[in-house]
Amino acid sequence: MWLAAAGTGLSALWKYDNAPGIGANAPTRWPNASVLVHTRGEPTLILLAHPQCSCTPASLAELAEVLARARTHARAYVLFLKPEGFSDAWVQSDLWKTAAAIPGVTLVRDDDGREANRFGSATSGQTLLYDGDGALRFSGGITGSRSHAGDNAGRRSLVALLSGEAPDRTATNVFGCPLFTSGL
Repeated sequence: MWLAAAGTGLSALWKYDNAPGIGANAPTRWPNASVLVHTRGEPTLILLAHPQCSCTPASLAELAEVLARARTHARAYVLFLKPEGFSDAWVQSDLWKTAAAIPGVTLVRDDDGREANRFGSATSGQTLLYDGDGALRFSGGITGSRSHAGDNAGRRSLVALLSGEAPDRTATNVFGCPLFTSGL
């Protein structure tokens, strides 16, 4: 009986860890209405994050790895969702501090998820890369499963794109908490 219960529990955890979130329906061109700066000729990388998501530390670790390995400098943003009625302290969690420690990253508080909606994103860890001409080159996650840092297709693809090489993929599954969930 105990073994069956343990097996069922492990199976449920495995399914959760490997179940992707909803991928972005990102615009194929940089949205003019965005408050984020996109400079012509410079790639722009965006990671959307839920400030309380236990999966996001792995995404931030992978972002740091991408930026360290890439041969081309990208303007990099981490957008932290701030739903209406939540305090700045709720947003400026330990994850905010972790993201702030990544060289070259600009943190943005995304009030009511306006930018997340503008970029069609629904899952924490969603990463988007727009090239210097404003074309979407990558959309997906940069972890292989929930809360797991390490070699994965998203990270490899972003490093390739930012190094002037052909990526294995231009889209990957995103693993993280929903950005928009009632009762947060």
